[in-house]
Amino acid sequence: MPTVEPQTEVNAEEIFELDSRYVMGTYARRRVVFVRGEGTTLYDSEGRAYLDFLAGIAVASVGHCHPRIAEAIAKQAHTLMHVSNLFHNAHQAKLAKRLCELTGMERVFFCNSGAEANEAALKIARKWGKQQRGDNCYEIITFHGSFHGRTLGTVTATAQPKYQKPFEPLVPGFHYAPLNDINAFRALLSERTCAVMIEPIQGESGIHPCDPDFLRAVRALCDEAKVLLIFDEVQCGLGRTGHFLGSQALGVQGDIVTLAKGIADGFPMGACLARGEAAYTLVPGDHGSTFAGQPLACAAALATLDVLEKEHLMERAAEIGAYFLERLRALQQAYPNRIKEVRGLGLMVGVELMQPKARAVLDSLFQQGIVANAIGDSTLRFVPPLVVTKADCDRVVQALQYALQPAL
Repeated sequence: MPTVEPQTEVNAEEIFELDSRYVMGTYARRRVVFVRGEGTTLYDSEGRAYLDFLAGIAVASVGHCHPRIAEAIAKQAHTLMHVSNLFHNAHQAKLAKRLCELTGMERVFFCNSGAEANEAALKIARKWGKQQRGDNCYEIITFHGSFHGRTLGTVTATAQPKYQKPFEPLVPGFHYAPLNDINAFRALLSERTCAVMIEPIQGESGIHPCDPDFLRAVRALCDEAKVLLIFDEVQCGLGRTGHFLGSQALGVQGDIVTLAKGIADGFPMGACLARGEAAYTLVPGDHGSTFAGQPLACAAALATLDVLEKEHLMERAAEIGAYFLERLRALQQAYPNRIKEVRGLGLMVGVELMQPKARAVLDSLFQQGIVANAIGDSTLRFVPPLVVTKADCDRVVQALQYALQPAL
């Protein structure tokens, strides 16, 4: 594993102790302290270098500490970091225009995270439903295996009992359909339905893309029933599939789109965009956020969009993603008793194992200097920065081949 000089001012054991003592235990952390990042590489406190194929879970979209992003943040931090949304700021208005142009939407609500973006979408949908068909039109359909956030509203939208059970009773009015089952979805539609929320590619269920025909049928049924279609693009958006939106890659347009994660290359930022009547549903007092759309966050997001476009990273994600999937599927053919399925689109990839040994494989990858993560007991997730190379993919495939031997 490559190394650099260790950061002597960072004592890893001290950090572990402080974290255990003072930080709420909401994360099962690996015992490593990362202190620096550059491009696709992370460095820990001991000077070890790691190839990052997780990107903070699809966040460091253009690589760690991209010079253009760092420069934009530093410049704005010396100019104006925050101003209340009671006033205008230039970066917010310019970012709104660019996002609407890239998504085909009309207006945007800015926030700080994916959960907040989805919460805004739910509020827009409920108000819109009541305006269209009265107080009983408030129900929302989501899909089994989905993940939409951890607020009370978005965890209710998340159709996974393991996330919901500790916080019951949940918000009323949500129904869940199996993914890619159009008949089951159709059966849930009613006069009370105001919206459907769906991820074009489910992330937390193990990287499951929607079937394009299913998604087109959902769009048609939403049009027929006059129901809003919300695309949660928090993980699959921002160029990761080779298109700006995952729904664009699948050829379907939503009425509401939510973004976060890679929108500002690691700076906290989220956005909820809408078109048609939904874009004009919220009025002053309906919703808001103290920090959302501040000059500093918007400067980071604008710089990130510049890098995505000028370095042709969406096209790169399509090309490198196809190569990575090809290499992984070749590995699956070589080890049919170890790899059950390889799924994904662009640089959003899941490898499902035949046995529940994902943690053991992940440990081996980490020891070989590869950062990834596991979804459940059987699926590995790879969502690297969009600047990865074919050589990086080759290294991961080689490391995975080695990891499969003792683990399985």
